[in-house]
Amino acid sequence: MSSDSTRSDAVLASTADIRAILGALNESDLLEIAALQPSIRDLEEAATWLSGDRDIFGAGAPLKDVVAEIIAVLVRDTEDEAERTR
Repeated sequence: MSSDSTRSDAVLASTADIRAILGALNESDLLEIAALQPSIRDLEEAATWLSGDRDIFGAGAPLKDVVAEIIAVLVRDTEDEAERTR
């Protein structure tokens, strides 16, 4: 087992997993998230954080890089949509 990978035992998510966990996504976001090679656990953590259950991770606990990047993709689209509707 490689010591430089903390995710070596994590199951990488397929595009079907991404859609199942995060819901309907446009193709661009789906591909961007898939390119991050997230694990199923990463997707679940992002979904939990986005649902408002941030306390599950502990007060002030930083998000893992991949989880933070997934959230950034999804939040960016929400913010873009809000700007277009103003």
